[in-house]
Amino acid sequence: MNLSKKMIACAAIVIALFSLSTTTYAQRGDTAAMRQRQEAMMAKMKDDLKLTPVQVDSLTAINKEYQGKMREIFMDQSVSQDDRRAKMQPLRDAQNKRIQAALGDDLYKKYQDWMTANRPQRGGGN
Repeated sequence: MNLSKKMIACAAIVIALFSLSTTTYAQRGDTAAMRQRQEAMMAKMKDDLKLTPVQVDSLTAINKEYQGKMREIFMDQSVSQDDRRAKMQPLRDAQNKRIQAALGDDLYKKYQDWMTANRPQRGGGN
């Protein structure tokens, strides 16, 4: 009987740890829901800015390339948040330069305005 209780307790701990790790990944955005939000945002941007398929493909490729690099910096908890931001700024600048080249100056300005107006709001801290 005592062994059964220990087995049940172990199973409960394993389930709790699995649930916690799943929640942690979901909070980080490592889910299909994040991709769906990105795809929905791109579809809205395509319609609002009247992007061509080539422009959509270019933006998608550029964002995908830089997203991985930025995520790697963001996940590095060995440096301060200010240092992570400082490391990301050159990547953002290079990303924006490539986006501007892909869209042209006039459409890039519209893109910037659109991003400002449609950027997802993040939960604020203190």
